[in-house]
Amino acid sequence: MTFMASAQETAAQPAAPKVGLRERKKIQTRQAIRRAAYRLFEERGYEATHVDRIAEAADVSPSTVFRYFPTKEDIVLTDEYDALLEAGLRARPADETVAESLRHIAGEERAELVQRVRLIREVPAIRGRTAENAARHTELISTVLAERTGRPADDLEVRVIAAAVLAALQEALLRWVAGGERDDLEELVNRTMDVLARGLRL
Repeated sequence: MTFMASAQETAAQPAAPKVGLRERKKIQTRQAIRRAAYRLFEERGYEATHVDRIAEAADVSPSTVFRYFPTKEDIVLTDEYDALLEAGLRARPADETVAESLRHIAGEERAELVQRVRLIREVPAIRGRTAENAARHTELISTVLAERTGRPADDLEVRVIAAAVLAALQEALLRWVAGGERDDLEELVNRTMDVLARGLRL
């Protein structure tokens, strides 16, 4: 998610939905492009890394990169986590709060997560696109929450809860990276969920 999504690394990782061979190959290609891009971003910087160099490092053509990621920003902001997030939420008890459910959902690889959050903080073009990811994740969580409660997915309270959870997690991730990743990430996410669970009271 972009953010999105819980960055917590726990043992209770949701099982990924089964996919066919063709889809697995697509996922592998996306991951190869993303890993190559992150490696080059680290070595050269985001602005100095061009798509043709990413394609070369991933052993694909530039047109393949653009087929999977329409813009360079999409390499950072697009991943396969949405399906895992949705599966993880659906696997949790229906009467559990979203904040509690997210404590139990595993997140992305830590090294990639750090790079992603750094890029979001440092690159205006990426930061400007994060609203799209937030809207998508809000929609996803709202859908699951609506199913749990029997309310419509566009119910104001459902949307507010989904948006609040995602905004809180994003703030926790930004603080973690800004602090040099010195804090324990799992503890930071738990503290964030505790704030939501007690009704935003200080």
